[in-house]
Amino acid sequence: MQAPATNPAPLSPFHLAFPVHDLAEARNFYGGKLGCPEGRSSDEWIDFNFYGHQIVAHLAPEECRAVGRSAVDGHGVPVRHFGIVLPMADWEALAKRLQSLGTKFVIEPYIRFKGEPGEQATMFFLDPSGNALEVKAFHDITKLFAK
Repeated sequence: MQAPATNPAPLSPFHLAFPVHDLAEARNFYGGKLGCPEGRSSDEWIDFNFYGHQIVAHLAPEECRAVGRSAVDGHGVPVRHFGIVLPMADWEALAKRLQSLGTKFVIEPYIRFKGEPGEQATMFFLDPSGNALEVKAFHDITKLFAK
């Protein structure tokens, strides 16, 4: 059975746990640079509110490693990554904020698949532990799964 193309109910928050090599750096990056409010924490992990979703940075330096790349629209996209789809105005504001903070992008903010059904704004960057994040936006969110 195929899932419906759109879901009229609100999306449920996702939960994602990922490794970091230093909790203080994770706190500065996710809390400071990205502005994610901090939730619970311990000496081993920190919860962050990532646009209404729960992400958890776990202290596990042995799990931090470089990620492979895959060719997408002429760019080397980090294969292992996570992120968020924002409204276009929020994406533009975040791109400007990250640029003003001197963020080193894996893929600079740009519009991917111009003129195609899946046209989207995207940017990729790494956290201090090498975890890749993608932030994207669509002018028309109904095109999120367009072929």
